Amino acid sequence: MKKIAVVLAGGRGSRMNSDIPKQYLMLKDRPVLYYALKAFQDSDIDSIVLAAGENDLEMCRTQIVEKYGINKVMAIVAGGAQRYDTVYNALKAAQELAIDTAPEEVLIYIHDGARPCISREIIKNCEEAALQYGACTAAVPVKDTIKVVSPEGFAVDTPDRNTLWQIQTPQVFRSDIISSAYAKMYADTDRGTITDDAMLVERYTDVPVKMAMGAYTNIKITTPEDMGIAAQYL
Repeated sequence: MKKIAVVLAGGRGSRMNSDIPKQYLMLKDRPVLYYALKAFQDSDIDSIVLAAGENDLEMCRTQIVEKYGINKVMAIVAGGAQRYDTVYNALKAAQELAIDTAPEEVLIYIHDGARPCISREIIKNCEEAALQYGACTAAVPVKDTIKVVSPEGFAVDTPDRNTLWQIQTPQVFRSDIISSAYAKMYADTDRGTITDDAMLVERYTDVPVKMAMGAYTNIKITTPEDMGIAAQYL
């Protein structure tokens, strides 16, 4: 089975109150993005595709990939207008890297570059689930009560907490499954809002997405406070 990680670093992070995209901010003397790349570098992943903003490609190559010796990065591609466009661009590069392998024999690990606290255990949990079920996502059971809220700000429903999981990345799919989902998504002119790749597989294939145990420490850097929290976890 060929294993390819797609690491997404195309976001701008408007909630960080910084001119520097969050994935390039320094966290314990290394860029946030470095930690996600290093986790896959140190795993049994065969290769990495890095997707970044068009103006950041050379910087990623020289200041992160080459500087820190992330030699499993085999392609750096430009992101798109939406997150799913960025993933699609990276998927095409991943397919080129696996052109000699049947799609059902390729696992694609899609991970947010702004999640620096990913561990080998999470990667392994996702790999095992994807090998068995074809599609999975790192996730953790929610701890708090969740409310469905009206546009006016009033609680309208309280889902059973035992049925709710907080979704993380990596999300891992057989290449044939995620490729089929993307092809059908782009053919759908009424696709609406799409927030992650598991949602695509749920909507456009009949493959159920398995929850693989993530970690409560596997946070996504979203606000300035998250930088200090992540530093404690690393």
